[in-house]
Amino acid sequence: MTATRLARPVGDVVADVTIIDRATLERAGPVGLADVLARVPGLEIVRTGGVGNATSVFVRGGESKHTAVLVDGVRLDSQNVSGGANWNTIPLSQIDHIEIVRGPTSAVYGSDAVAGVIQIFTKKGEGRFTPSLALGYGSNNTQTLDFAARGGSGMLDYSFGISGATSDGFNIRTVSTQNPDSDGYLSNSGNVRLGLQFSPDQRLELTALQSRMDAQYDGGLTKDYRSINSNSTQSLQWSSQWTERYATKVSLSQGLDQGRDLPADSNNRTQIDSALWFNEYRMGPQIFSATLEQRNDAFQLSGTPRIDKGKSQAGAGVGYAWSGEVHTFQFSARNDNDSEFGGQTTTSAAYAYAVTPQWRVSASTATSFRVPTLYQRFSKYGVSTLVPESGRNVELGVHYTEGANAFGVVVYRNTLTNLLSFLSGATAAGCPVPATGCYSNTAQAQYQGVGFSAQRALDLGRLWGSLDLQDPRDSVSGKLLPRRATHHAVVGLDTRVQSWSLGGELQLSSMRFDDVANTTVLPGYVLLNLSAQRAVSREWSLLLRMDNVTDTKYQLADTYATAGRTLYVGLKWAP
Repeated sequence: MTATRLARPVGDVVADVTIIDRATLERAGPVGLADVLARVPGLEIVRTGGVGNATSVFVRGGESKHTAVLVDGVRLDSQNVSGGANWNTIPLSQIDHIEIVRGPTSAVYGSDAVAGVIQIFTKKGEGRFTPSLALGYGSNNTQTLDFAARGGSGMLDYSFGISGATSDGFNIRTVSTQNPDSDGYLSNSGNVRLGLQFSPDQRLELTALQSRMDAQYDGGLTKDYRSINSNSTQSLQWSSQWTERYATKVSLSQGLDQGRDLPADSNNRTQIDSALWFNEYRMGPQIFSATLEQRNDAFQLSGTPRIDKGKSQAGAGVGYAWSGEVHTFQFSARNDNDSEFGGQTTTSAAYAYAVTPQWRVSASTATSFRVPTLYQRFSKYGVSTLVPESGRNVELGVHYTEGANAFGVVVYRNTLTNLLSFLSGATAAGCPVPATGCYSNTAQAQYQGVGFSAQRALDLGRLWGSLDLQDPRDSVSGKLLPRRATHHAVVGLDTRVQSWSLGGELQLSSMRFDDVANTTVLPGYVLLNLSAQRAVSREWSLLLRMDNVTDTKYQLADTYATAGRTLYVGLKWAP
């Protein structure tokens, strides 16, 4: 389980967790990963245009850079500008399932996990050889093609896949100063996952994922502006169950993020090499864990000044988990020795009490941190004396579970200090070059709110939904943080009618401000999305999806358009 790095039943995890399964991903159609995450409790997205354009994911109102992102345990991050994962390059077609943890987890993962963790798992091989082929066509001349195969026999199991997508897109900026052409994209990706089960207690696993996104955007009236981004992850992991009680995992991994903008031909490259040794000892209902982790970041940026810098973090952590009949307790502590900033210690503690077999109350507290990026320290806007951002979170929860029916409410407050902001104009007087501006640890923020989630089983499906009431605010100015709604909700219905599996969801968001001064208003919106699936034969299935059914005109960022009503038809062959 992502929340603790321990294999635990979901019911024994105190953290606020959501799991997105493969069936949900297959119904998503030709959208980006962020579009799927936007339907999850506590998450919002911002994108400057369509699929392939710059994307941010806000967990509980936190900055996009404050969410740690992993693919099969491999960290994805960038040392460019403010940092964070490059969401527009992560391919949806290669994903098996996603685990989302809301709330700080730096005591488990170190830097970055200030607002939460999102871990993506690719498909794993099992059983007989099983190929599949999926193709689709949709609005804006959107075309998709995916091939995958997996299986396993004896010692070896395997899974691999390749996919491609292209779209003419739409005009993402309808203002008079920008090119009125359509802005499309071309993407491709591939993954492989190999496992060698030497014995029931010894397993060696190799994973690799590669993706590339070439997306058009508007930067003026005439030129063809393009953003070409790619990422890749590789890992080698050895899992051992040495005794009934003691198990270890050793892994070596690399995450690579690269970006290029045309016609400026600027390039940036971040490489993260990691080594992990994880130990787990079980003694009845108690689990003890110990972690040693080494992370090395290397960053290159073209331009003036050219940047070619690196840094490292050595982390050591311990954990403890205990589950009784009515009590559950979890504790983690970690120290990260950063080559630039010295030691950073974080802790987390969580407790849950089962009032009845159905009702459970919980409380937790955690600290977190994120170090400045190498761009923020060494670019022409950089200040070498910046210090890490730090956070402290407290939350209370009440949860009800009975069979497939569930309800939950979580109240939280996450206070952050030493936040990095960009100084310009009159505020840049203390910068090394006032006319240029610079980064500074001048900001503070408080993310507080309450989240509700529920689902109810129906005779032929389920009704589900969530409501988030939040107040993400700049503690210095008192202003709301840009592009974050104080109210957002999702309501969905999944059901069956004869041979059809039908789904629908409403996404609702209140107004937001586009700027830190809270002067530019982004109006609220309501989106309706519908999907339908059915088997047309033993080997073929059909997917129909219509997003933004009412053709709502809305903006996630000022002057940037979003997709109108879109239709997609997909066919999948799986013998």
